[in-house]
This record gives sequence, C-alpha cells and structure tokens, in this order.
Amino acid sequence: MSRQEAAAQYGAALKQGRKAYKEALLQGRYPYPQVLDEIISDSMVAGQLDLGVVEIPTDQITGTKTAGRQTAFSAGFYPLLDPDTEFAGKWMDLCQAHLGDEGIRDPIRCYEYLGRFYVQEGNKRVSVLKSYGAPTVLASVIRMIPVWSEDPEILAYYEFLDSYPKTGLYRVRFRRAGSFAKLQKALGFDPDHVWTLEERRRFAAGFTYFQEPFRKLGGDSLPITTADALLVWLKVYSFDQLIRLPAAELSKSVRAVWADIKALPEPIAVRTDTPPEGKAPGFLGRLLKTKPTHLNVAFVSDQLPEHSDWARAHDLGRQYLEAVLGDRVTTQVFNGVRPGAEAEAALEEAIQGGAQLIFTVTPPLIGACRKAAARHPEVRMLNCSVSMPYAGVRTYYSRIYEGKYIVGAIAGALARNGRIGYVASSPIFGVPASISAFARGAQLTNPNVKIRLRWSCVEENAMDALAWEGVSLLSNRDIPTPDRVREPWGLCRIENGAFRSLASPYWHWGNVYTNLVRSVFNGGWDALSAPEGQAVNYWWGMDSRAIDILLGDSLPEGVRQLAGILRRGIIDGSVQPFPNAAAEEILHLDTLPDCVEGEIPPYEALLPMARPIVRLQGIYRDRIPPEKEDPIL
Repeated sequence: MSRQEAAAQYGAALKQGRKAYKEALLQGRYPYPQVLDEIISDSMVAGQLDLGVVEIPTDQITGTKTAGRQTAFSAGFYPLLDPDTEFAGKWMDLCQAHLGDEGIRDPIRCYEYLGRFYVQEGNKRVSVLKSYGAPTVLASVIRMIPVWSEDPEILAYYEFLDSYPKTGLYRVRFRRAGSFAKLQKALGFDPDHVWTLEERRRFAAGFTYFQEPFRKLGGDSLPITTADALLVWLKVYSFDQLIRLPAAELSKSVRAVWADIKALPEPIAVRTDTPPEGKAPGFLGRLLKTKPTHLNVAFVSDQLPEHSDWARAHDLGRQYLEAVLGDRVTTQVFNGVRPGAEAEAALEEAIQGGAQLIFTVTPPLIGACRKAAARHPEVRMLNCSVSMPYAGVRTYYSRIYEGKYIVGAIAGALARNGRIGYVASSPIFGVPASISAFARGAQLTNPNVKIRLRWSCVEENAMDALAWEGVSLLSNRDIPTPDRVREPWGLCRIENGAFRSLASPYWHWGNVYTNLVRSVFNGGWDALSAPEGQAVNYWWGMDSRAIDILLGDSLPEGVRQLAGILRRGIIDGSVQPFPNAAAEEILHLDTLPDCVEGEIPPYEALLPMARPIVRLQGIYRDRIPPEKEDPIL
C-alpha cells in the first residue's frame, strides 16, 4: 500500500469519525470511547483473570482503560485529529503495515468487563482495523469479573463465564440468562457439549454472515447482542439454512422475524388487551384500509374433540362462530395434528386453502405458528396461550381468575370449619392468580379461612389426598363447557363419601372467536396493532363473556344471590379481585396469600406428563434447561 492510499484511508475514517462525533453531541451521547477507570470502582470487581492472547470481536471494543488520548477517537474508534498531526502519521504507518507483507502482528492489550473491551495499548491498531471492517483482532486480555448480583446483566454475564470454555468465542454473548442453553439445543448439541475447532469456525462464519443483514436493519441501535437476534432467528430457521441461504434470502428471513427481534429488550414484551373488539380505526385508517366482508378461518388442534374436553370446548366455539356469523365465515378444521412438522404442514395446507385467520388452540403449536407467520406475514395467526413475546403471533386466553374469585366467595360462605381444599393444575401463567383470587374471595366471606393447596401435576390423586386429610369442601378442576358436567367438577362438597359439585367457572370460546373475527371485520384488529416490536395478548374475562359461572342446583339461595352480585360487579368493574394491580402483574403472579397452606412446586417435583406444558407456559420457564424435543422459546 502506498502512502497516498494510506492517507486516503485515513481521510475516509476521519470523515466517519467526525460525523459520528457530531451525531453523538446532537443526541446527547458521550462522543468519545468510554473509559473503564471512570465506569467501575474496586468495589464492583470480584477479581481479575489473565486470559492470555485470544481473538476478540472488534465490535465489542467500546473504550479505553485510561483517559489518555481518548479524545483522538470517536466512540467507535474512528480518528478525529487532522491529517497533518503526528497521530495521523502513525495511523497511516499502521495502515500500510496492515496491508503490507508483515501485517499488524502484535496483539493489543486490553481489559474485558461485562463482555466489552477497553484498550490499554493499541488504540490506533484498533482504529485501523475497524476502518477496514476487520471482524476480530488478537488481544492480550485481562478479564475483570464483576461482583455477583441478581441484576439481569450480571446474571447473563455469569452464564457467559460458564459458556465461554465451551465455545471459546467472545461473540456468543447474550443479554438474558438461559439463552446459551437454548443456543446449544438449536445447534443440536447437548447442554454441556464443548465445541470443536471446526464447530467454532463454522459458527463464526454463520454468525458473521447473519450479522450483516442484522446491522443493515438497524440492529446496532437495539440494546441486544447479535447472538440474541440470531437465537430468535434460529427459533424459526435452522443453522444449516443460515449457511446455505443466498444473501438476499437471508435478508428476507431476518426481516420476517424482525418484529420479534425488536421485542427482545423488554423482559416480557406482551401487550395485554382486555376490551373485546379494540377501538375502531381513525378516519385516515378507514381510507387506507379495506375491511373484509368474508373471512376464511382455520382451526388447528393437536388433540381430537372426541378424546379431549379442551379440544371439544374449542370445537364448540368454532360451531358457535359459524352459527353467529353464518356465511360471513368459511372454516377449515385440522384436529389431532402433532406439534412440529405435522403441524407446520397443516398450517401450510390451511393457508394454501385460503385461510386468512388461523387459530391454533393449544400452546404446543406455538412453534409451528411462528414458522408459518414468518413465511406468511399476510395471514393473521393466533395461538391459545399467554405471555408469548412474539409480535408475529397473537395469543388469546381468558381471565379465569375472575370466576375463581366468585367460587372462592361461595366456598368461604359454605366452609363450616373454615378449611377448604384446592387442587391446582400446574404452575403456569395465570394459575397462581386463580389460587390467589379464590383465596381473596374466600376471605371476603370468611376472614379466618385456611386453604389447603395440592397440585394434580405432582400427585395423581390430589382430591382423595385432601379428603383423607378431612377436608370436606374443595375446589377441583373447572369444567370446560357448561354442557360437559362430569362429577366432580369445580367447587365440591364431600357428602357420604361422594362428591357433590356446587359451582365452577367455565370458558365460552365461542364468544372469544366471534369477537376476534368481528374485530377483523370492523377494523379493530388493525387498530389494536401494538408498537413495532411488541406482541399482542388478548386476555379477556367476564366483561367480554369469555368466561362465566355455572351454579349447581343444591347451592343455597342466599349464596346464589351473592354469586350474582359479585358476577355483575366484576362485569361492570365495581368488583375487582386484585384492586390497583395491572393485568401484567396479575398474569405473572408467582406468590400465594398467607392463608394458603402449600407452595408452588419446583419443576423437578412435577409428574412427567405435566412437564411439557410447564416448559411452554410455566411461571419459571426461563429457568428450565431446554431439552432436544422441546421448542425453543
């Protein structure tokens, strides 16, 4: 390389540096590289570790160890000093060396803290290499280990410390704990697999290939890492596809999941909507959008209605939709399709058959939904689940805790000795809220009540166990539809060794489906579109007739009247099981009231049959190590 070419390279880098400097000032950001000594103190560091010479990503070099000549660089290590300075001359010397026979051979010296590097020696080398877009640089690294805390960033970093010996790559860095285990699964590795040299090289090549479209779409402006974004992509596509896809197709695939990538910065990026139809679009929206007059709607279930009460309840909901909307809807039905490839094929068949709106009625089908949504963004896709942070797939469920509050009040009024049993299903989103609402309702009519909690996901005969303990009044599983009355259901009393049902909440999926389809017809679906990068979770209750209460014939009249008063109060908003609590707080509740005798079981205590749903919807799902057969969430 000639001196003239080196000068031209410096001029281009200088232009970029000064542009970045001005933009930083205008946006109120610090315009120079950060200084590690000004960021941390001794009390923040638990210790230091000399890593020797390793290859580090240049995009993770964010600052300098000491102040020194930091003002010679923009925040991105591009030069700021005039071309006739001594600094510029040395920069050009390194530039010529970089493209000469010898190259830049000496490693830089730097400190690493929380996955970011701060240069002690070699600032100009970093600047030259960054100007040429070099992805990595050799560095002698001192790792500064932060004091442990429960801060999410610290937790994620400590997970990185565990994963780094397996990967040997600094680029595999996430912002959320639990992500590395998901990456291992996505790559087909066992959790403790140590990557071979060939696997490291293959991953690094794919990572660099993915990074280009990620950055072009604005990834560098997001508070996430490239590895975070890649993991989202790998939930829909495979790593083998990443290696094989042409650049244009890769860019298209990244755009297909971009909304989900943008949703990552928030711990739970789910918008909870409670009104049944959403607000109507404004005048401009009505001008720009043509509302459909007919919809082709598909229903997909991994169970058969004749074998599953849950599947039957949703199929009755479909029939209700057809009865109410008549020839305004055409429906397709796919029952008994297994999650995975079979479900993906069913969704594709539905779409090819003209489906414009698809309901998948169980959480295990979320993986197939996400893949179909990425391929067909024009199709409205919904999954019957809660707290799924995917912008491409909306979710829907019911606030069953409202019914539990009323049943709890009934139980408190009928509890002769102040003892009530409660059989909970699984520790999934919404279940602790239902237990707590039941307890609050019981305390409303019996302040000294005690509730004995057992879990059907832990023991198969939880009801019998409560009966053996002398509990004569207990809450069992809710009935799915009011016409499917199988003793014992809901709140039961044990009389002469037999269970007599008294009251139970039930789902009305027909109203849910009718409201959602009408929201498409009237423009409410489009009006409800959340900000980009945020998901929509429909979570409806009694005010939208998504749930209701069934009362048994033997219920005393006074208690029946109480139930009616509470029901009307919940519908009009004058009665609230959780006053002043936001919907998201209620949905993610993971504690129980003091009057409840029992606790939420850990994953290890669950029966094998209960574990899959807890992996998908469990209140502690992010802390469960993934297994090969599970979808990556």
